[in-house]
Amino acid sequence: MNAHNDDSALSQVAGAIAEPARTKMLCALMDGHARTSTEMAVIAEVSASTASAHLARLKEDGLVKLHTQGRHRYYSLAGPHVAQVIEALMVISKNTTTAFVATTPNRLQFARTCYDHMAGTLAVRLHDHFIEAGWLIGDGTYQLTQAGEKAMTELGVDVQALRVQRRRFACSCLDWSMRRPHLAGALGAAFLQSVISRKWVTQDLDSRALGLTPKGRKELACRFGIEASA
Repeated sequence: MNAHNDDSALSQVAGAIAEPARTKMLCALMDGHARTSTEMAVIAEVSASTASAHLARLKEDGLVKLHTQGRHRYYSLAGPHVAQVIEALMVISKNTTTAFVATTPNRLQFARTCYDHMAGTLAVRLHDHFIEAGWLIGDGTYQLTQAGEKAMTELGVDVQALRVQRRRFACSCLDWSMRRPHLAGALGAAFLQSVISRKWVTQDLDSRALGLTPKGRKELACRFGIEASA
């Protein structure tokens, strides 16, 4: 009976994601920002009433959450776990029987947000550096080594505070455009906020794209040996 219930629940959620308008809504929320039902209607190219019905379904199935502020109602992804599922589905949706050629626009492919952490070419290269430098250990679920904790602390990341959060500390997230992992979890989110606050990258207001600043380019080269240009 439990197995049957699990199958039914999986089908329910899969059905919620599968509808094209709802897929557009979920992908639009992948930047971590909350949006109104009116904005969602424009994004999904449906009427306001249809958008409200779609959002109700997504909320019922635990994919989005509602925020009420005065008379305004905003919707966001229910959490980073939903973003990771969507990112993984983007990978699966591509034809894996042929050689992979990235079709993501250049700026998005280079660096973008994946809910609350960094994705794209730059994020994958940073993930690889963290592994090669011996800062992260593990297979998909990571722990910081002493050297890694020192490096993250120097970047202003409060590692101890992250460890007590009610979410995964550090894990891999399969990158849609690169088909390789980038860093997610509480550590991935904190690292992104650190590089934004240090003005290494700038965040677009109307898309998921992240822009690399001249300061960021210099710091990436000096600290991580990464030569990059947006």
